[in-house]
Amino acid sequence: MIYTTEVSEMMCVAKGPNHGSAPIPEEGKWVQSKEIKDISGLTHGIGWCAPQQGACKLTLNVKEGIIQEALVEVIGCSGSTHSAAMASEILPGKTILEALNTDLVCDAINTAMRELFLQIVYGRTQTAFSEGGLPIGAGLEDLGKGLRSQVGTMYGSLAKGPRYLEMAEGYVSNIALDENNEIIGYKFVQLGKMMDSIKKGMDANEAMEKATGTYGRFAEATTVIDPRHK
Repeated sequence: MIYTTEVSEMMCVAKGPNHGSAPIPEEGKWVQSKEIKDISGLTHGIGWCAPQQGACKLTLNVKEGIIQEALVEVIGCSGSTHSAAMASEILPGKTILEALNTDLVCDAINTAMRELFLQIVYGRTQTAFSEGGLPIGAGLEDLGKGLRSQVGTMYGSLAKGPRYLEMAEGYVSNIALDENNEIIGYKFVQLGKMMDSIKKGMDANEAMEKATGTYGRFAEATTVIDPRHK
């Protein structure tokens, strides 16, 4: 350690009480975190790239400073999907500090990691007050049945109005219009459920029919259109 002359010649004054760092909530406990291994929690973070053409939602489950599982969801950029594939291999097993300083390939994923790191180290995790936190696998369960990200994709133009393309329920195959051509409901296909049925040997058409549902006043439609082709 190198000291300047000014500091070297100073008289030593006792520091007094040292109360340590303020405790933060972690998995149902109050923890005075001093090292990376003192950090635990499951939480989510959102990131975006510099040109803002794509975004990432990152979910990490951290136990004693080590990332045990990662869920990487990206949208808007074809390249980010391949970056997410690499990030899913890179993140588990790293400390949160290592992950913060690792190139996660896509800028949106890197930004999500930064935002998520801030939440974790300040005790703002989703599991801050959950005793014992959540088990490994909870990140995957966040997707629900069919293990597909919940995506909303809507398009609208002044000339032709709105088109619903993807809802939380799944792929929107038709939208229902009333006599004023206003949307009153839609028909959707739960693609995760459909693919599970097909993989179990069910005919594709039957699987699609069983995975199809409607929302709103679909049955009362005056006109039904395919939002992608009409």
